[in-house]
Amino acid sequence: MPFREVIWTGRGVATQDGAGVKLTRIIGQPDLPDLDPFLLLDEFSSDDPKAYVAGFPDHPHRGFETVTYMLAGRMRHQDSKGNQGLLQAGSVQWMTAGRGIVHSEMPEQERGLLRGFQLWINLPGREKMRPPRYQEFAPELIPSAAIGAGVGAKIVAGEIGATRGPVEAAATQPIYFDLAFEAEAGADIPLPQDHAAFVYVYEGDLHIGQAAPRRLERGDLGVLSSGAAVRLTAGGAGARALLVGGRPLGEPIVRYGPFVMNTREEIRQAMADFQAGKF
Repeated sequence: MPFREVIWTGRGVATQDGAGVKLTRIIGQPDLPDLDPFLLLDEFSSDDPKAYVAGFPDHPHRGFETVTYMLAGRMRHQDSKGNQGLLQAGSVQWMTAGRGIVHSEMPEQERGLLRGFQLWINLPGREKMRPPRYQEFAPELIPSAAIGAGVGAKIVAGEIGATRGPVEAAATQPIYFDLAFEAEAGADIPLPQDHAAFVYVYEGDLHIGQAAPRRLERGDLGVLSSGAAVRLTAGGAGARALLVGGRPLGEPIVRYGPFVMNTREEIRQAMADFQAGKF
């Protein structure tokens, strides 16, 4: 079995988004502007309400998908189509912006904590103008699987053995696993051979790879080579990590803020449609 190795490592950069929300940008920053099909990965984590209380007021999206995964706290959302809801700890929202939507996301502290991730995934040109849709899953709808002694996974998308995540996203066939390792526990996790994939360690540390294992600490992202599986082994304090992969699209990317299209003309049209109130 060809194992994947770490071919690039880096750390996120502190930034602000929305109405001044403080976060760490891991993908979408100068050292890693994208990783086809992934456009952005943000981690938000704070016990200080001033860091996020203003939230993300109304803003548009077109041409891609957003994935919000809450570890702690809540996220209240509503949009221009009349949808609204409240994401709680352990919930996932997979929003396909498609041809355009305007929405707001307002964080709420719970027991003094707010923590989670947002991932942006590109859509192929043929699907960028599809109708918007949501896939939203409460914690009890995210299945878990044991993948070795002392290793467990919450499966948002993709599958491990006979356990499959609830998200459907045919364009990029994503995997999205939240992994938990006890001290010095390890596992070999199968992956689609040609998917782009990365590991982001958000607690503890992990050794990644078989032939030349690399140690990643909290806050490190490792981009993986191609291969059918990845070997992960935790250090003495255990670890928590995201393992995410998707089918590359191999298409031109033209970005302008919350619009991601294939050509400059499509970006100009997105701006015109938004200004005309067509989202």
